Amino acid sequence: MKERLQKLIAQAGIASRRASEQLILAGEVTVNGEIVTELGTKADPEKDHIKVRGKLINPKIQKRVDVYVLLNKPKGYLSSSADPEGRKLVTDLVRSRIKLHPVGRLDYNTEGLIILTNDGDFTNFVASSKMIAKVYEVKVKGLPNENAINKLRRGILLDDGFKTAPAEIKELRSTDKNGWFEVTLFEGHNQQIRKMFDAIGHSVVKLKRVAIGPISDRYLPVGESRLLTDDEVRSIREDPAGKQRSARR
Repeated sequence: MKERLQKLIAQAGIASRRASEQLILAGEVTVNGEIVTELGTKADPEKDHIKVRGKLINPKIQKRVDVYVLLNKPKGYLSSSADPEGRKLVTDLVRSRIKLHPVGRLDYNTEGLIILTNDGDFTNFVASSKMIAKVYEVKVKGLPNENAINKLRRGILLDDGFKTAPAEIKELRSTDKNGWFEVTLFEGHNQQIRKMFDAIGHSVVKLKRVAIGPISDRYLPVGESRLLTDDEVRSIREDPAGKQRSARR
């Protein structure tokens, strides 16, 4: 059966759907020896010879086993599978014979949960969805008052011109010098939480992602990973807001 090329490349685990589109546009993909640069092009992996950068990917499409890994990312790791500057990568922390890529991103100096997979369709769904809740624990400098927090709850214009969507924010605890909050977002603007709290005059001291939709795991050590269960993978599509999040996870 014919499928769009970017979907087949993603199914082969070569790249995410979006990155696969860039490979096509760059002329890195051929079908039966002909370079293809149109994103709407379809091919049949059972009949057509599909190559990416000169390598046949048909066997990978037919034999691929989907893998989904939950990693508790430490600070100081880049959410990427490659970096020209040679920085440490989240993929360095996961032992796998299968090439994995991170689903979305977690900022370099942020720790917490991130998923790695070879399933491009899954990556595209999670990265593009505005329904999947990402939950963070945030430690900030000083003690923001309720009026300031309400501004963040309603949505605020950041210094870079981005207007945030409404956010769910709960105060967790506080000391004389710092406030701790749980922040739930359904979007992923670059360094969004840090910029949000900067906008109300309270810089972020520590930031950790503790849940992705219904998936969390308070017992997973920093720097360690585990496979997601079939039920967990399914739950992201069925309960993206994480309403049925378990106590353990």
